[in-house]
Amino acid sequence: MPDAKILIVDDHEDTLYALESALAPLGYLLGRATSGDEALKQVLRGQVGLLLLDVRMPGVTGLDVVRYMRRVEQTQHIPVILLTGFGLDHELTATAFGLGVADLITKPVDPWALRTKVRYLYDAHRRSLALEQEIRDLRALIKDHTASPRPALPHLDARVPLQRDTDDTTPAQDRT
Repeated sequence: MPDAKILIVDDHEDTLYALESALAPLGYLLGRATSGDEALKQVLRGQVGLLLLDVRMPGVTGLDVVRYMRRVEQTQHIPVILLTGFGLDHELTATAFGLGVADLITKPVDPWALRTKVRYLYDAHRRSLALEQEIRDLRALIKDHTASPRPALPHLDARVPLQRDTDDTTPAQDRT
């Protein structure tokens, strides 16, 4: 997934701009969405490597997006960082982490801390996907290798008899 983007989702334009500015130094491809519906559409189209998602948005909330993503095989392992401007309460924290969210951050966001978390989660996700692809490739190679008929190799214990001269009674110096 070399061109996977980090999708930033918030219903406030100024927050989107601030988050994009904070993440720009990382050099990753960034995408944006202003609603939960729009975020789901982009995630389902593929090529999203991490989701930065506002919790409270009109219509489809951030938690609704995560709930849906976790039910779909192609999106269930995408790391999600939830953002909230209303503080952390026990119910939100329990629900978010119960859904498998990677982190829950309060606004305003510390740009340095955000970059550190995003870099770690994004790179870890990419490495995980690369390993999964390598495993699929190796399994296919093994399957192809075992599916094609090959001549049987002799067992390691099979001994090849030594070749002997026809006349073993003749002394070695006389055979030359």
